[in-house]
Amino acid sequence: MRTTVLRAGLIRAIGALIALWLVATLGFVVLQFLPGDPAQAAAGGPGSQASAEALAAARAEYGLDQPLPVQYVNYLGSLLTGDLGRSYSQKQPVVEVIAPLLGPTLLLAALSLVAAWVLALCTAAVATGTSRVAAWIATAVELVVSVLPGFWLAAVLIIVFATQLGWFPPVSGDSAKSLVLPVAALAIPLAGYLAQTMREGMLTALSSPFAVAARTRGESSWGLRLRHALRHGLVPGINLSGWSFGYLISGAVVVETVFARPGLGRALLSAVTVRDVPLVLGVTLVSAVGYVLVTVVADILVRLVDRRAA
Repeated sequence: MRTTVLRAGLIRAIGALIALWLVATLGFVVLQFLPGDPAQAAAGGPGSQASAEALAAARAEYGLDQPLPVQYVNYLGSLLTGDLGRSYSQKQPVVEVIAPLLGPTLLLAALSLVAAWVLALCTAAVATGTSRVAAWIATAVELVVSVLPGFWLAAVLIIVFATQLGWFPPVSGDSAKSLVLPVAALAIPLAGYLAQTMREGMLTALSSPFAVAARTRGESSWGLRLRHALRHGLVPGINLSGWSFGYLISGAVVVETVFARPGLGRALLSAVTVRDVPLVLGVTLVSAVGYVLVTVVADILVRLVDRRAA
């Protein structure tokens, strides 16, 4: 048993390393095809009107004058030592740029994930209930909110709850109230996806033989859903946690920009705009590491919830 667990852990670790290598490689390759000269970004940006000498100096400083294979090998070598490079636009190590932004983004993602789970559990419980009208409405809500564009939802939330009602500030600040609208903008569409997945799992469980046996023992409708079916609905939802983290990080690009909130998403958008290759790759890799960690945690939770997966 112990050997099996160690083997599974080793396979997962190797898979994680391969995934991170693929992310680093694909990111490096894709960024080479972006329009513009990265040396221009390193020399002060497109509006700096840097001279040919300044561009040549920037290329030499950041190794951009070397062949792409050499740049790639040097890049991977730096990653092995924990060096994410130096930001072209901010003239400081990428680690120092990302470090203060990681906390706000993780807080936003964590709160959004919790809120999405609460909404999804409530919706899935109603959608699997005995009331056909309530179930139809809950199912319709799941479908609608899961396809809402993030920028549109964020704008609507600002117009309704900030401009019209004045309940929450339109931009992020230090207060807890300033987190409500950004969290809602990320959580609502995600809740739609999670609710659909959990609803299918719960409906399958409710039609299984053990559910029929529980009914014959006098189990109530809500008791059957909470004590028996919910566990089967949680498993597919937990399995989506890795994808959910990726969704929240990508959605943070829009949400952090709309709500003027500092974070990795907003930094990524700015870095892509000025072709700050090291910063783009750094944010991408940090997000990939987070995805891998969340996937591992989700796998552990699935084994705790569903003993058959152990």
